[in-house]
Amino acid sequence: MKLKDQVAIVTGAASGMGKAIAELYAKEGAKVVAADLNKEGVEAVVDTIKSNGGQAIALSVNIAKLDEVEGMIDAAVKEFGTLDILVNNAGIMDAMEPVGDITDEKWDLIFDINTKGVMRAMRKAIPIFLEKGKGVIVNTASTGGLNGAHAGAAYGASKHAVVGLTKNTGFMYAKEGIRCNAIAPGGVATNIASALKQPNEFGMSRTSLASAVMPRVGTPEEIAKVALFLASDESSFVNGTVITADAGWTAAF
Repeated sequence: MKLKDQVAIVTGAASGMGKAIAELYAKEGAKVVAADLNKEGVEAVVDTIKSNGGQAIALSVNIAKLDEVEGMIDAAVKEFGTLDILVNNAGIMDAMEPVGDITDEKWDLIFDINTKGVMRAMRKAIPIFLEKGKGVIVNTASTGGLNGAHAGAAYGASKHAVVGLTKNTGFMYAKEGIRCNAIAPGGVATNIASALKQPNEFGMSRTSLASAVMPRVGTPEEIAKVALFLASDESSFVNGTVITADAGWTAAF
């Protein structure tokens, strides 16, 4: 078991990559705090973990709200005594809007969840990690955080910010036993694209040029394996970087 007795928080754990990460972490011995806005969904994930002999609790958390993010960290410590791993996976997509079409409301919502929520969770976890002299942070970025062709302006900018936050944190705390890395998934079969019910036509026409060369769509389980590597001691020398998991998609650019 690669994560035996480690306490891990996974946000966005009700479905998709977060669900796969929470279940794999539990299988590898972690005590999992599964958090998501979808209470019923995250409770179902925890039920599955427990039925397979794992330890987990479910929390209903709105990542856009400061008190709920901080309460999530507090709940993990209260339930399991500490925190070892923080996986900031929760996120929402835009509708491929270019900057000329994005609204302030949409921009703020995407940044509140995709970027500010990540920062707030990290900020709350850092003192715990500093006291322990160790800790691991895994952020879900995106290939959209590495280029401008995979999403709209707001999502792309929010994920570029996560990449910058990851690199800065990895460097800042490198001598404190804290590692911070990110995963940049390419196209993965999750429900994040639900925002595309009314996609921006111009934005879609542009991003479709890049999506046309995507080798294949990945599975949440494939991303979970990368998250396991980054959380485990197997990646002890990996810090402040982004692992791209996209079947070679961005190798074309």
